[in-house]
Amino acid sequence: MEEYLKPTRFIDFDDPSVAAFADEKAGQATDPVTRAVNLYYAVRDGIRYDPYAIDLSVEGLKASTTLKNGRGWCVAKAILLAACCRQQKIPARLGFADVKNHLSTERLRRQMQTDIFYWHGYTSIYLNGQWLKATPAFNIELCEKFALKPLEFDGRSDSIYHPFDLKGNRHMEYVRHRGEFADVPLEAIIETFQREYQPADASWRNGDFDKDVARETKR
Repeated sequence: MEEYLKPTRFIDFDDPSVAAFADEKAGQATDPVTRAVNLYYAVRDGIRYDPYAIDLSVEGLKASTTLKNGRGWCVAKAILLAACCRQQKIPARLGFADVKNHLSTERLRRQMQTDIFYWHGYTSIYLNGQWLKATPAFNIELCEKFALKPLEFDGRSDSIYHPFDLKGNRHMEYVRHRGEFADVPLEAIIETFQREYQPADASWRNGDFDKDVARETKR
């Protein structure tokens, strides 16, 4: 378990801001399950989901950067949760899967030119002798706007996205499991993104995800 408890260049819980955040949000409970659950909700709802905020650099993906920005895409939020868990001496690693995510905006779909989100990230946390999947990406306000059931985590079973939303529409389909890692496999992610995503331009990076969501969910 040693490699799942160490800081890395991405999982930088040795940064004072990450350590302070983890200590505060974990609470005073001595039970690792309670602390992990507290951290899950702190990252899920305290850090806003923003798929326009993708930055495939070491600096852009560091837990401390996501905490500073207050927002991040699924991989960035999974990294922050892993960092918080490790800071609390709870083993954690990063899991990835290719998914069809039906929670997106017109701008994002147009630029991606595919309905598959490659290397969707979640956090794998070791509690009570088993590895559990915890997915802190979509904050509760976003779920409410898209009529999705917020993804809960109880520290005893996997927390992965539902295939349908509250209206019975397609939400999340898991296409391929890519495995779980002690640190971010950045080179592999970049290679896949360069091969699979060929956006017409980079204008989406100047977009406002929150405003796009508000506009599209009013319809």
